[in-house]
Amino acid sequence: MAVVEGFRRHRIVVLALDGLLPFELGIPQRIFRLAKDSRGRRLYEVVTCSVRPPGPVQTDGDYAILVENGPEALATADTVVVPASYELGPVYEQGVLTDELAAALAHIRPGTRLVAICTGGYVLAAAGYLDGRPATTHWASAEHFQRLFPRVRVDADVLFVDDGDVLTSAGVASGIDLCLHIVRRDHGTAIANDVARRTVVPPHRDGGQAQYIQRPLPEPQRATTTTARAWALGRLHEPIQLRDMAEQESMSVRTFTRRFREEVGVSPGQWLTQQRVERARHLLESTDLSVDQVARDAGFGTAQSMRQHLQGALGVTPTAYRRTFRVGDLGAGARVPSADGG
Repeated sequence: MAVVEGFRRHRIVVLALDGLLPFELGIPQRIFRLAKDSRGRRLYEVVTCSVRPPGPVQTDGDYAILVENGPEALATADTVVVPASYELGPVYEQGVLTDELAAALAHIRPGTRLVAICTGGYVLAAAGYLDGRPATTHWASAEHFQRLFPRVRVDADVLFVDDGDVLTSAGVASGIDLCLHIVRRDHGTAIANDVARRTVVPPHRDGGQAQYIQRPLPEPQRATTTTARAWALGRLHEPIQLRDMAEQESMSVRTFTRRFREEVGVSPGQWLTQQRVERARHLLESTDLSVDQVARDAGFGTAQSMRQHLQGALGVTPTAYRRTFRVGDLGAGARVPSADGG
């Protein structure tokens, strides 16, 4: 664990398996290493290990990578990340671990946070970590995943699932969404947004992976809901009716609702609530506004309404969220408090 002047970084160990996808292996390194506090100190230490002694690990491409840490590194992790692999063998085919992989996972300490990207979830499921829990994986593997692991509650429509100490993501780029979510959960929206800007990706994607499943091509020059969304974002503090948004696109409410869900992945009402929650988070972190004023400026109307929505979305009250993630007061070990806080 890296310690600098009493400052303790969260240690993330990424498990590199044969057949790994280099893109997904690089996601944790890229996202977590960019997260810094107000003094410019990195908040995470990221290392990569293999299930074998240090040496080459074959990728799904025409090259291997040299991994300098063996499985013992897993014992030092605060968080373990398992990216996808195309060569999981009996893990993918039968839902059981190889002896080598089981021995490697045995190094993980109880209480370590576990994260899987894409089909990396097969490893966690085969090890029993997902029994009775909600999880996701790439949409193309979801049915197979559910058949192989019937005790897992598979949600094939989302980009990632956060079940506290175990988190799983859908395919490929959704690993970026999940890692940004973890930074946001650990250290707040401001730091996560800074990482997203540096990575040139959106800090939060609306909808789920269902929107990326192949569908018939849309009609040429088909109207979209982009204008209505931009209009609504500029008026989050005001009451916004569905018919008002539909009018921005000169559509009927029924047509607008269908198009909106096709493009964004959620209903207009769900999307508005998501944007208001994000607005409230930003104001709670970066301003001295009272909770009542934040509720009005975010469009919730009352503090009680905002409290209910933040509890539903984040599991915390506005006061607890502000106390944890206030910009300038952020500690290296900041985390989301329990739902009964504040």
